Amino acid sequence: MLISNAFAQTAPATSGSGLLEFLPLVIVCAVFYFLLLRPQQKRAKEQRAMLAALQKGDEIVTIGGQIGRVSKVGETYVSLEIADNLFVHIQKNAVQTVLPKGTIKSI
Repeated sequence: MLISNAFAQTAPATSGSGLLEFLPLVIVCAVFYFLLLRPQQKRAKEQRAMLAALQKGDEIVTIGGQIGRVSKVGETYVSLEIADNLFVHIQKNAVQTVLPKGTIKSI
């Protein structure tokens, strides 16, 4: 006949533990944690600390780019003076960064 019979080969004996099979997955998880999750958690912790330390007279920049001086701090809102006698109320979450004192005068 033209077609030869195909026989199944016996599987080679496996030597080693199942840990070696999961090692690449463990390494990927560790890299994911140290490159993505940990820096994000650190940044969130710094942001919470900055918002908790916010006080009257601080000069801030909002997420929208407004620069102003804090005139009143509430639990969830901040009153921001962006010009003489011009106040804007913003959420605390909208505060991006606290500027050094005197920054507004130099702009």
